[in-house]
Amino acid sequence: MAKGYFAFVLHNHLPYVLAHGRWPHGMDWLSEAAGETYMQLIRIMHEMIVREYHPKLTIDISPVLCEQLADETFKDEFTTYLSTKIEAARRDMAEFEKYKQPNMLSNARMWVDFYSKTLAAFRAINKDIIGQLKRLQDEGYLEIMTCAATHGYMPLLSRDETVQAQVKMAVKNYRKHFGRKPRGIWLPECAYRPRYPWSPPIPIDGTDEAYQRKGDDEFLSENDIDFFIIDSHLLKGGRSIGVYLDRFEALKRLWGQFEKEYKPRQEDAAKTPREVYLVSSAVEGKKPTAIFSRDPETGLLVWSGEHGYPGDGNYLDFHKKRFPGGNRYWAVTSAKSDLADKVEYHAETAMSRLPENSDHFAGTVHEILTGYHTESGRAGILMAPYDAELFGHWWFEGPIFLQEVIKRIHDNPEIDLTFLSEHLDRVQPTEVISIPEGSWGEGGHHYIWLNQENEWTWKHIYEAEKKMSELARHYEANKDSIDGDLVEVMKQAARELMLLVASDWQFLISTWAARDYAELRMSEHYGDFKRLAEIAEKLMRREGFSDGDREFYSDCRQRDALFDEIELEWFARVEYPA
Repeated sequence: MAKGYFAFVLHNHLPYVLAHGRWPHGMDWLSEAAGETYMQLIRIMHEMIVREYHPKLTIDISPVLCEQLADETFKDEFTTYLSTKIEAARRDMAEFEKYKQPNMLSNARMWVDFYSKTLAAFRAINKDIIGQLKRLQDEGYLEIMTCAATHGYMPLLSRDETVQAQVKMAVKNYRKHFGRKPRGIWLPECAYRPRYPWSPPIPIDGTDEAYQRKGDDEFLSENDIDFFIIDSHLLKGGRSIGVYLDRFEALKRLWGQFEKEYKPRQEDAAKTPREVYLVSSAVEGKKPTAIFSRDPETGLLVWSGEHGYPGDGNYLDFHKKRFPGGNRYWAVTSAKSDLADKVEYHAETAMSRLPENSDHFAGTVHEILTGYHTESGRAGILMAPYDAELFGHWWFEGPIFLQEVIKRIHDNPEIDLTFLSEHLDRVQPTEVISIPEGSWGEGGHHYIWLNQENEWTWKHIYEAEKKMSELARHYEANKDSIDGDLVEVMKQAARELMLLVASDWQFLISTWAARDYAELRMSEHYGDFKRLAEIAEKLMRREGFSDGDREFYSDCRQRDALFDEIELEWFARVEYPA
């Protein structure tokens, strides 16, 4: 009998960037993540399977990322991207050889090898990343959860119809790509809101009067989703330790404005992340939804750029790049060192650090779980969730670390690897609890996604949500006789709304990571939504589809070509009103 169970959980998401720029912001984001993270996850899974390990890794993929990875435009773009990176590394090799820089030459060869193998592997799977992940799930090595459709920040959306659409699209899109229903979901930013009379933080039509809202858990229950993930402070109180603060200086400054108002909830010693609980905020007796809680101890070992493993001075530095080409040749050196002070990267030295780090992490997991077993007599779970891009993209050596930890846990006779759904079926929890509103941001609330820098975005979102509901109700009332052009224009307006509400834009504005790009994307989707809504209203008045309006709709449909399966009814009414 195992004394405990361990689950790595990786969150895979990027905003929609197809046809919305390339470099420095746009398609290159997607290609970087695909090359440095998604393809590397597939590689380490295959390597473990060949060596007769059974990895049992849990991931989620946001529907908007699924749509992009399955798109032929991405497949062609990614092939070109990898070829370009190979050629850039070869040019670097020639220069380093000319100037007699043997270590830099070795690093350039590493990049040629890395991107060449990635390109060959991409072609070997017929350029089908989603299909390969589906195969790994079907064979029992991977568990794939879903995520809200476009990563909308659900607690701050103003209409239950919009939240409903995020969840319903997630379920429908998952069936499209993976051929089954999803059992689990990653709520964007691990943000949750229970049922209560909610007041919009930004007035809508001049009022902030409260109105009854459903809990996020209710939408999951209604759509047959069994579980979701929360940060540990939502379960047991205490101080919330955010996952992004160490990585973005702008967030540290922003947090300084909110920290004095932050008062941690009193810690509930009776609750523990080692156990699975049920959550329900409904009063109608709906089926409750299970929650898995993030382990705070192991989280810091990886998340912290200053104190965690990725901050080791020997690992490859993420920020310093060589142009042209953008390949990286320097080591972290120290968490505080400027780009000018970075020393050359030595791959062998970096790789020599991985056994110690993976031993320490696996040992920590063992110590926590066996300690809980000794104290309680129960085999608990340690669930360690991270953004997938942390492994490979941010931390180049991260996929190998991930592989080594999984192998060590696999070989541990006292700890078993587990899928989350497998553990849920194993323990069959019965205790139903309430949890507060919050997220996994520092302080546990919404300040990263709603502050003086980005509150303007919510004015546009709330206006568009209301208008979309009005259009959808017209469709529902007249669906038997409505014009086909009008239906397609409304559906495209719904797509633009979904892209508008992505939480990425507020995050990028707050972190200054790509502020101009995020503000531009918000403005573009808002403007496109408004014009499409105006075209729809003209068609409703039977004023005809002008050539200009038809061309505008066509361009929007071609550019933002996702979610063919979208349904207007989702935006018209709440299936089960509060």
